[in-house]
Amino acid sequence: MSDAKILSIAREDLVSFGDIPAETNALLQRGVLAYRKDPEAAEELFREALALDPAQLPVYYCLYKIYAYRGLLDNALAVAEAGLAEAARQAGWSDDFRAWERGAVSSGGPERFALYTLKALAFIHLRRGEASSAQACLDKLAELAPDQEVDFTVVAALAEKVAERS
Repeated sequence: MSDAKILSIAREDLVSFGDIPAETNALLQRGVLAYRKDPEAAEELFREALALDPAQLPVYYCLYKIYAYRGLLDNALAVAEAGLAEAARQAGWSDDFRAWERGAVSSGGPERFALYTLKALAFIHLRRGEASSAQACLDKLAELAPDQEVDFTVVAALAEKVAERS
């Protein structure tokens, strides 16, 4: 597929990444498009987007998702932790999620990204066999989002099954 066609498709926004710079959005759209046929090319595009602007939270999401899907759990963990740290920085929160408080959580922006990334971290930790780390993430989610605004029930159910087998 030609670069012109890819750019054309990217402008149609296969995925809505919100209000991010056009150049970053184009790289993410190209990465989404490339992922199924060439995950390594998608990774390169997402890494390029991260280097371009490490403050753009959707880039971390793209990277940790493709790493988790591909079973590259060390990479997924590292990127999710970096994304969580960036979201916490943008929200004005501690870099230690255990110190976060319910009153600070809003329903959008970096706060919401942080909660979704905490859910992703729980899943990644479970896949890595780190049940206690996963449970720490889930416990904090239960405290911060008790009304399930960040639906973590599937990950919590997986954690319960892991705990039952132990």
